[in-house]
Formats: sequence, C-alpha cells, structure tokens
Amino acid sequence: MKNIFLGILFLTMTVVSGQTDEKMKQFDSNFVHTVYFWLKNPDNAEDRKAFETSLKKFLDHSQYAKTKFIGTPPKASRDVVDGSFTYSLVVTFESAEAQEKYQKEEPHLLFVKESSDLWTKVIVYDSTSI
Repeated sequence: MKNIFLGILFLTMTVVSGQTDEKMKQFDSNFVHTVYFWLKNPDNAEDRKAFETSLKKFLDHSQYAKTKFIGTPPKASRDVVDGSFTYSLVVTFESAEAQEKYQKEEPHLLFVKESSDLWTKVIVYDSTSI
C-alpha cells in the first residue's frame, strides 16, 4: 500500500511539474536522496536557466539515479510548509552503495563544478525504507 501511495504521489508531482514518464523511472524506496537548493539570485532568469540545464544534463547522464524529480516550491497555504528553497531534487537508488557511486560519478561532479557558484545553501535528506 505504501509503494502504491508513493507511486501515485510522484506520478502526480511529475505531471504537475511537466516532467514526463520518459524522464522518470519507477520510484525505488530502498534509498531516497532529497536535496534542497537555495540559489544566490533566485529571481535571475539566466541563473535559473544555467542551474536547470546543468541539473538536467547531470540527471540524464547518471548511471545510478532511478527516480529523477526536479521541483520548485508551490505557493504554500499552510504554516508548516517550508517554501523558502528555490529547487528541490528527489532521486532514488536501489541501494546505499548505488547512491555512494552516484556521489562520485563524473556527471555529478561536473554538476557541482558548474552550479555550486549559483547557490548559497544546500540541504540533503537521505532516507531508507522501513
């Protein structure tokens, strides 16, 4: 039941964000890597385009990332929702070992090199299934 709920949630998020099934593989709950980025100049269209281009290129070339969700904060209607970030990324892996390899693969390292000057803050939340 949990996997069905998560699948529906990510499918809904994909449709809303404009991502297609072709770009998103099946959600794997073994290891979930969630990253929040705060850009230095979040209202700068050129910075946003550069960040998005680099991030998409990286995800398109990652050998290990399964689910690849890129999002932006919606207009929050509740006080408990933190919409202060500029972009979110949710990536899933078949194992912690695959996530470790992803951290060291060339597309990931190139993304960090290309984009790290664009952000002021990054927070990562990693989770494993219960």
